[in-house]
Amino acid sequence: MEKLTKLFLLLIEFCIAISIRYEPNWKSIDSRPLPDWYDKSKIGIFLHWGVFSVPAFENAWFWYEWKTAKDPAVLQFMKNNYPPGFTYADFASQFHATFYNPDIWAELFQASGAKYVVLVTKHHEGFTLWPSEVSWNWNAYDVGPHKDLVGALADSIRNRTDIHFGVYHSLFEFYNPLYLQDVANNYTTQNYVRNKALPELYELVNRYKPEVVWSDGDWNENSSYWNATEFLAWLYNDSPVKDTVVVNDRWGKDAWCHHGGFWNCHDRYMPGKIIKHKWENCMTVDTLAWTHRRNIQIQDVMTIEKLVAEIAETVSKGGNILINVGPTADGVIIPVFEERLRQMGQWLKVNGEAIYETQPWTEHTDNITTGQVWYTTRPQEKVVYAILTFWPENNQIILGSPVTTTKTRITMLGLQTTLKWSLYMNKFLVIELPTLPINKMPSQWAWALKMENLKNL
Repeated sequence: MEKLTKLFLLLIEFCIAISIRYEPNWKSIDSRPLPDWYDKSKIGIFLHWGVFSVPAFENAWFWYEWKTAKDPAVLQFMKNNYPPGFTYADFASQFHATFYNPDIWAELFQASGAKYVVLVTKHHEGFTLWPSEVSWNWNAYDVGPHKDLVGALADSIRNRTDIHFGVYHSLFEFYNPLYLQDVANNYTTQNYVRNKALPELYELVNRYKPEVVWSDGDWNENSSYWNATEFLAWLYNDSPVKDTVVVNDRWGKDAWCHHGGFWNCHDRYMPGKIIKHKWENCMTVDTLAWTHRRNIQIQDVMTIEKLVAEIAETVSKGGNILINVGPTADGVIIPVFEERLRQMGQWLKVNGEAIYETQPWTEHTDNITTGQVWYTTRPQEKVVYAILTFWPENNQIILGSPVTTTKTRITMLGLQTTLKWSLYMNKFLVIELPTLPINKMPSQWAWALKMENLKNL
C-alpha cells in the first residue's frame, strides 16, 4: 500500500510538471521555482577566456579601451609591443589554446570542491568559443585553436566529475554592425537580436545542454529589446534542460535584481543582510581583473584566508559564490590560481558540512564578533554552524547570538571531541576551543563550530 501511495504521488507531481507552461512575460517566468541543485551547490567556478587573453593586459574590455575609450595605458602597450596597423582581429590567430586540456581543468575543479562551472563562451568582443553558425570566421573553430572549446570542457566535466556545466553569454558586442545599426535606430529594430544574440543562445542550449545560462551585456536596453522572456519561456518549457537549468537576472536593464532565477545585481554583489531571493556573488581571485593578466602581481591575488571568509559570508546571507580564475591564451590556469582552488578544496573537505546544502540562520553574523563569525544552519537537523575566520589568542570564543539549552552540544568539524562551553552573565556563550599544534588542527584558515540543540533554531 505504501509503494502504491508513493507511486500515486509521483504521478501527480509528474502531471503537474508537464501541465505547467510558462508564458513569455516576467510574472510567469518569475513564478518558476529555482531547481534546488543550485541552492545546495553554493560554490561555482567562473572562467573568463577569449581573444582578450592574448594581449592579457588590463581586462576583457581591452578592445573597447583601445579603440573607443583611448585608455593611455592600453595605447602605450600597443605602441610598445605591436606594429602599426595591427588590429584586434589579429589577436585571434594567436589564440592557440596550445596547452588546453579540459580533463586537467575538470580534475582541478573537482578538487576545488566547486559544484558548478560557468565558462565564458562569448564576451563583449563577440568571439565565440564554439563553432557558431552565426559567428562566421570569428570563433575558436575557424580561427586560432580550431577547436570546439566549449564542447570539450562540457564533455570533460560530465565524464569526469559530478559538477554541473554552465555557460556565460554576452548579449551585446562592442562593434557588431547589426548591433550598432539597432543602436542608431534607437533600438526600434532588432536585427541583431533576431540574427545574432538569440540564435547563439539557442545553439548553446541545444548543443551543450548547460544547467546554468549566465547572461550579461544587457545593460543598455530593456529586456523587451533582447526578447528575453521569449527565450526564457522556451528555455523553461521546451529546451533539453527545462527541468534543471537556472538563469541569472541580466536580461535587460529593467531586470537586474528584479527578474530571472537568481540575482547577480552587480559584480561582486554582497548585500549587508540576509536576502530571501536566491542571489550570487560573482567575484575574482585576481582582485584587479576577470581575465588573465601577464603583469599580475602576488599582492593582487586574494589570499586563501580572504577567499574562505568571502565564501562563509556569502553563504551566511543566502548566496552562492562564483569564483573567477582567468586562463591564459594557452589554456593554462596559472599556478597561483590552481593553488587557491586546491586550498579551497582542502578546507571544504573538512568544513563543507557548514556550507553545502545549508540555509541562512536567523542571524548571518554574530553581534559581538561582527564580520569574523558567520552563521549557517541545517534546521531539519537542528544544527547551527558558526564559521570562525579568526582564532582567538586565548583559545576562547564568545558569541552573543546562540541561545543554549541543557542539551546543547558543541563540536568543531574535523574533530571528534565535544567542546566545553559556559555562559557569561547568563547571556553570552563562551566556548573553549581546542589547544592543538598547527599540524593537528582540522583546518588552517577558518574553523566551523557545530552547535546542536540550541533554543533559538
